[in-house]
Amino acid sequence: MRVGASEIERVVEPVESRVRANGLSHHVLTWDGGGPPVLLCHGFLDLAWSWDSVARRLAAHGYRVHAFDWRGHGETEWIGPGGYYHFPDYALDLSELIGALISDPLHLVGHSMGGTACSLYAGTGPGTLRSLSLVEGIGPPAHAPAVAPDRFGAFLRTVGRVRGRETRAMPDVDAVLRRMRVQNPKLPDDLGRFLAEKGTKPGPGGEGRVFTFDPLHQTTSPTAFNLETYLAFLDRIEVPTLIVGGEHGFRVEDEALRRSRIPDQRLVEMPGVGHMVHWLAPEALAEVLWTHFEATA
Repeated sequence: MRVGASEIERVVEPVESRVRANGLSHHVLTWDGGGPPVLLCHGFLDLAWSWDSVARRLAAHGYRVHAFDWRGHGETEWIGPGGYYHFPDYALDLSELIGALISDPLHLVGHSMGGTACSLYAGTGPGTLRSLSLVEGIGPPAHAPAVAPDRFGAFLRTVGRVRGRETRAMPDVDAVLRRMRVQNPKLPDDLGRFLAEKGTKPGPGGEGRVFTFDPLHQTTSPTAFNLETYLAFLDRIEVPTLIVGGEHGFRVEDEALRRSRIPDQRLVEMPGVGHMVHWLAPEALAEVLWTHFEATA
């Protein structure tokens, strides 16, 4: 059942809050439709506000929808000196956020990097989930063990380079939008400006705009992604799982194997869109998610 414009317009504006989890203050948005809880987890270099169009539609269907900025993204705190960003950190953040925000079994949705973190959390059998949805988010490409020293060396070099780099501001929101369209050329004007404004802050001295994410995200992670370890997590996911892929989205060579290891899963492909499904097809994605939620009620 599709929700119309009038139902979406009746949805209250999201309420912003701060929730401390794993020692960091997290920025949280809540669209309160009054019903079962949903938690939306964004991907790499994205932010909670990018779920707005999806969240409004789910709230119009009667769900209480939360979204948050991962550590080092959006308005959530960056890690302190000497720290870094690893998937176990994200999983612990997620676990503590769920404990602080939600008391009933929830529908957990993750996009891209957020999907990987969600699948790792779900694979621990936490007993807090009603369903899982992985939107273009069934893990990054696997690495052979032999590349681990190369990645570690790249980590050492790139962290030093980023920490020594001077922050350069973009002159205005239009420049931010042009930068975003390098990776996402089909980004519409209205959505693009919205994300450009929400995803940036004033630059040094209040001049121009800089992205809100921690520049350390632009370095090479030292940890090689191990497929066998990841498959062990997928084996243990106990809840119905929806896997959503964009027709022109990101694919890994062993994706069929990964899907097959989730005990209760189904695949939906979204036509005409790429990796950023929630940006470019929010209405269709919301309906697919709602159908999944209702089937697991």
